[in-house]
Amino acid sequence: MGKTLVPTIRSIIQRIKDEKIQFLDLKFVDLFGTLQHLTLTAHSIDEGDLAKGFGFDGSSILGFQSISNSDLILRPDPASVFVDPFFEEPTLSFFCDIISPQGNIPYPRDPRGVARRAQNLLRAEGIAEQAFFGPELEFFIFDDVRFDQSTQFGYYYLNNAAAFWSTGREGKNLGHIAARKRAYMAAPPVDQYNNLRSKISQVLRLVGLDVELHHHEVAAAGQSEIGFKFGPLVEQADKALKYKYVVRNVVDRYDKTVTFMPKPLHQENGSGMHVNMSLMKDGKNVFYEPNRYADLSELADQFIAGILAHAPALCAICNPTTNSYRRLVPGYEAPMNLVYSQSNRSACIRIPATATSPKAKRIEFRTPDPSGNPYLTFAAILMAGIDGVRKKMVPPPPVDEDIYKYVASGRGKDLKSTPASLEDALQALEKDHDFLIANDVFSVGLLETWIDYKRKQELEYINLRPHPSEFILYFNV
Repeated sequence: MGKTLVPTIRSIIQRIKDEKIQFLDLKFVDLFGTLQHLTLTAHSIDEGDLAKGFGFDGSSILGFQSISNSDLILRPDPASVFVDPFFEEPTLSFFCDIISPQGNIPYPRDPRGVARRAQNLLRAEGIAEQAFFGPELEFFIFDDVRFDQSTQFGYYYLNNAAAFWSTGREGKNLGHIAARKRAYMAAPPVDQYNNLRSKISQVLRLVGLDVELHHHEVAAAGQSEIGFKFGPLVEQADKALKYKYVVRNVVDRYDKTVTFMPKPLHQENGSGMHVNMSLMKDGKNVFYEPNRYADLSELADQFIAGILAHAPALCAICNPTTNSYRRLVPGYEAPMNLVYSQSNRSACIRIPATATSPKAKRIEFRTPDPSGNPYLTFAAILMAGIDGVRKKMVPPPPVDEDIYKYVASGRGKDLKSTPASLEDALQALEKDHDFLIANDVFSVGLLETWIDYKRKQELEYINLRPHPSEFILYFNV
């Protein structure tokens, strides 16, 4: 088979004519990872327009420009083109790079641009030619979602007919329901979402994701995972966003909803975004070296050491919500322990024991969750690994046993954990961010905006409001 041709601006224009494309949809994310889009009529677009890009108001996008200097440009990346399956009229969608009109240069706070710079630094350092990422995004499916907050009330209500709390539901109830924390890889009819995940998988393939598997996850309420093949950093961040876009839209068409919140349910496992990584140079996986621990090379050890050293700061980007820290607690397979290990899912870095071949050897950073911006998450992890390689860091010894028993025995008294809260993670990022701003990959302004927004718009919002559980604890004090 011949090589797949990379789309160009010229081929896009020809495709518009040949396929009678009616609209072009330009997709990008704000600083915090929320998908945005601009739709253009295709008949008025020429090659010059696509090359130059399209202006938009950067002051109306979270984390971008002030109103006094608001103009930015969306420049569609032809290589990212796909037919959007959710538009009624024939539409080509693109992911865009964001450009500053002053000087026609990449916008420093463009998350996709940050990911590109991290990838380019890896090459410039001579460490590797390509960083491969394989994210695993988990999510919950619900039939009914209600939440509200005001001066005198605050509540949420989630329901799912397939969850353990529905065994006593009135009306027709066949009882095909898994017990709490017992739904992992359940078979139909207990797994009531197999066909829905298959439908999602088909649409994911249509938009360019090479889907490999899907299954029910551990928790109730249809917690699910759909796995797709690894790939280069920027491309995989694009695909992570496509994944969330497709999952949400397909499920919506079946009159259900999903959330990528890390911990929507009390006493159930949370949703993670485990990130698998390997580095390639001269056609070889440089993480592989036989006859060492887990067949990991010295470079892989250094890369792991960098992630572990910077893990508290990484959490501010990879676990960027207050809800993220409801997941990072003991139990529930929570990857909160800052160690690495083979096959141990409570370690923050796992070396999959089943990945034994030179090509498959990889590390899995299990701490991140799907509430983050994938461009910034992947870029930050790569920058931590690069810092470890640059400084020839040495990781602590691996822990290949039950970490909870290890800690309880007293031998793990020096074991470090992920931050206990978003505030702790933000403080860690304030103290430890030089590895991110190295070679101007992340800008100081981006990090300052990130920290300021998280404190003022999220932490303060949560901290100033009574929690429903406080009424249980304190109403009669």
